[in-house]
Amino acid sequence: MFKVIDTHTHFDAEEFDEDRAEAFARASEAGVGKVFLPAIDVKTTHAVLALSREYPGYAYPMIGLHPEEVKADWKEQLAELRKILEKHRMIGNANPAGDSCNANPAGDSCNANPADDSCNANPADDSPQISDFIAVGEIGLDYYWSREFEHEQLEAFEEQVKWAIETHLPLMIHCRKAQNEMVHLLRQYQKDLPGGVFHCFTGNQKEAEELLSFDNFVLGIGGVSTFKSSHLREDLPAVVPMNRIVLETDSPYMAPVPYRGKRNESAFVVEVLKTLAKAYNVSEEEFAEQTNKNVESVFHF
Repeated sequence: MFKVIDTHTHFDAEEFDEDRAEAFARASEAGVGKVFLPAIDVKTTHAVLALSREYPGYAYPMIGLHPEEVKADWKEQLAELRKILEKHRMIGNANPAGDSCNANPAGDSCNANPADDSCNANPADDSPQISDFIAVGEIGLDYYWSREFEHEQLEAFEEQVKWAIETHLPLMIHCRKAQNEMVHLLRQYQKDLPGGVFHCFTGNQKEAEELLSFDNFVLGIGGVSTFKSSHLREDLPAVVPMNRIVLETDSPYMAPVPYRGKRNESAFVVEVLKTLAKAYNVSEEEFAEQTNKNVESVFHF
């Protein structure tokens, strides 16, 4: 059976507190070979690190401050996240979320505590750097509900973009009602950007083309593509090649048809796969193989 990758799922969310282990098992049984876990603040960064150790080689953590979490304490949050990022940078070759310091998901002497940096010495400036994290995210801009913290969101986003450039970690970018502002900021760093994902893309053809003008960035497509009212099934094949798409759920949110209205989970990413394979007129296996290659390219697997 071919495998797919869910590049964006919030398995740490409280919605999974009652059946998290079962949801992980359902994802695996459905053919999900890996899940990527975005963080939205300091607390969730620790949570996704812990899950990556509980499911080594399967669950992969990110680090970041979500735009909707940019509030009065945003500078303190960023300062603490920066400390965590430094603690989990390493020298040499290692497998994110599954290196020799994390072989025992029950908690070995190295990194049983997500904040423990005993195995992660601060690398020399000129040394090859890798990280327990696979991306800086979920970060970005969100002006959907309010622009109260518009300036602060821009500052926080820019700072975290700089982290990605410094660490060569790809970006997992959230953007709602702010594409012009987001693109303007990214253009300033375009030649240095490490690539990444424009998460939960639901825009039109023109917006897709603008985003794909950034090299080594792909569009994250989720459950919205299955909705009856969605135009993505027509717009994506028109302007977005298959090698610029990755699959995601954003669970527990935005469940695809036929689960719409229910709690989303990673197992449901196969419904997104089915929908997009049909839209591109290819087999599900071919679409899964291509999107997995896209993940490997962006996330350096």
